[in-house]
Amino acid sequence: MQKTIFITGASSGLGKSAAKLFQSKGWRVIATMRNPENETELNKLNDVILLPLDVTQQDQIISVIEEVTHLYDVDVVMNNAGYGLIGVLESLDDEQIQRQITTNLLGVIRVSKAFTSHFRERKSGMFINITSTFGLIGYPMCSVYSATKFAIDGFSESMAYELAQFGIQVKIIAPGGMQTDFAVRSMELGQHDAYEKLTAEVSKGYSAEKLSNYTKVEDIAEIVFQSATDNKNQLRYIAGNDANLLYDERIKYSAETQVQNIRTNFTF
Repeated sequence: MQKTIFITGASSGLGKSAAKLFQSKGWRVIATMRNPENETELNKLNDVILLPLDVTQQDQIISVIEEVTHLYDVDVVMNNAGYGLIGVLESLDDEQIQRQITTNLLGVIRVSKAFTSHFRERKSGMFINITSTFGLIGYPMCSVYSATKFAIDGFSESMAYELAQFGIQVKIIAPGGMQTDFAVRSMELGQHDAYEKLTAEVSKGYSAEKLSNYTKVEDIAEIVFQSATDNKNQLRYIAGNDANLLYDERIKYSAETQVQNIRTNFTF
C-alpha cells in the first residue's frame, strides 16, 4: 500500500529535496508551501500534491490538515518549515523575535497538534521534526534561533513519550550546514556595532569556502528517508559530517569551557 508524507516548507532546500526523494521511492507526497503557484519542479511529478500553507497562520493550518486527513491516511509528517534569525540579541527587535518563534516553534507545535488525533485514531504515524545542530549546541549570534530549535528538541522528546502508547513515533533530524541557499533565502540578519569583532569572527562560518564544505542537501534528505523507514526506536539523528564533529566536541568539552574560550578571545 502506498504511503503518504506531509511536508511543510517544501518549496526549496531540504523540504523540496525530501519531497523529490520520497516521491522517487513510491510515496505520495503532500508538499506544502506559502506560494505553490510559483513551484516549477514538484508540480511536474506524479503523486505530488501541492497545497498552500503558511505555518504562521493557525486557521490555515487547521483547515488544510482537516482537508488532507479527510482525503488521505497520512503516515509521516515532516515539520520542516523555518528560517534562520542571526544576530546578537541586542540587534533584534521584538517583531523579529516573535516572527522567529511563531514560524520555527509554534508552526511545529500547531501542525503536530492538528495531526495528533489523526495518528491516534489510526494507532500509527510518525512526526519527523527538523531541528539543527544549533538545537543541541548554543552558538554566538544564534540565541533566538537556537531557542526555537532547542525548544523543538524538547517538545519532540516529550511528545515521543506522550504518543508512544498509541503507536506514534517522533523523530528529530539535527542537520549541520547544508549546501543550499539558506544563508541568502532563509536567513534574517541583525547588526550591532558593539559586537563588531564577534560578528566578524562568526561570519567566517558563512563564507563561500565554508559553505562549499557543508553536506549536500540530498544527503540530509536520505537521512530523513532512513529515519522514516528504518523501523528503529531512535529519537535523534545527527545529520552531516560537521554536525557530528560539533556534537562530539560538545560532549568532550563542556559548555562552560567553550564560553570561557569566547570570554578570553573577545574581552575588551
